[in-house]
Amino acid sequence: MNTRTLVLLSLFVGIGAVLHAVIPGFFFGMKPDMMLTMMFLGIMLFPNKTAVILLAISTGIISGVTTSFPGGFIPNVVDKVVTATLFFGLFTLLKAKATPLKAALLTAVGTFISGATFLAVALTVVGLPGGATFGGLFVAVVIPTAFVNTIAMIVIYPIVQSLMRRTYTVPQQ
Repeated sequence: MNTRTLVLLSLFVGIGAVLHAVIPGFFFGMKPDMMLTMMFLGIMLFPNKTAVILLAISTGIISGVTTSFPGGFIPNVVDKVVTATLFFGLFTLLKAKATPLKAALLTAVGTFISGATFLAVALTVVGLPGGATFGGLFVAVVIPTAFVNTIAMIVIYPIVQSLMRRTYTVPQQ
């Protein structure tokens, strides 16, 4: 992996961290996970195992440190590793160049995977706060987050793709 790729992946993680830190928790301390959008973007632009592992671990740690969910560090790390791996698998199964529509659909699916994984791990490891249920939190937090992340990807992906074409050689997917 070259320095240029590392810098771009770091920028995506940094932007995601800022978004994750400034968005307030709104339902039992849970908040929309905008880091997912940046992680998915990094995976689509640099679809290789090394980048995926690096993004998953760094995004999981930073997301865990900035979470407002009580005991959310471990669920965040596990969630990001599982989600990045499955997202990468789905992306490579398409075996076609990503389009804004594919990016948006994959982001929605990836966010659902992430939310379900996070809630399952949180339920198992620390429990859900305030007597909340898995289904209730899924409906109240994961579905709106999937909507927000999907819209964000529809806006961001074409812009980043255009910038990458102008300034860097993007590896073929």
